[in-house]
Amino acid sequence: MDFNSFLGFSIINTDNLLNLILRFVVNLLAIIILVRFIYFKIRSQRTYLFTFLMFNVIVFLVCSFLNQITLSLGFAFGIFAIFSILRYRTISIPIKEMTYLFIAISIALINAVSNSYISLIELLFTNAAIILTTLIIEKVWMKNENVKLIIYEKIELIKKQNHNELLKDLIERTGLDIHRFEIGKIDFLRDIAEIKVYYFNNNSKHFYDEKDIDDDD
Repeated sequence: MDFNSFLGFSIINTDNLLNLILRFVVNLLAIIILVRFIYFKIRSQRTYLFTFLMFNVIVFLVCSFLNQITLSLGFAFGIFAIFSILRYRTISIPIKEMTYLFIAISIALINAVSNSYISLIELLFTNAAIILTTLIIEKVWMKNENVKLIIYEKIELIKKQNHNELLKDLIERTGLDIHRFEIGKIDFLRDIAEIKVYYFNNNSKHFYDEKDIDDDD
């Protein structure tokens, strides 16, 4: 009797198991640093933490098992494309959150498909490069960009030709250093519109009024 197999399944492959555990630990540390210590520190939102973490873990495990099978390059890119464009039908995910989701999926794919030809140092460097690049962009280039939702009543200013006047009015009324805005839901019955304003404020923690923002816009 072969004690290393049961009903055609291999009971344990020590080398493969240790390799999987090592790559999983690297992947988990990378996504925790990215989500908990970069995204959450800057965005201060818990809404997407679960999504980012679970997407990363599930994609990693699925691709790790698929990596044991000989797949064509086209099929591999197809899987990546499906995961990268996936979105929930119940809500509209903001562009920055979609970017973080894309990063989380990319980290999972990189760690999952790495093989014996890729050294541990190369794998660690790749994860570190992604994390450091994200941190530099968020902390240095983005200058702690803040966002706030405003319910605006001057409905006539939402027209494209009045956007300069709208921006000026928003700055005067809020006192914020607003550099851009996005018009969301428009209610012509009540003559109000939801506007997300983006501003820089390096002296304060990032503010995102999560409870006031409807993700369905």
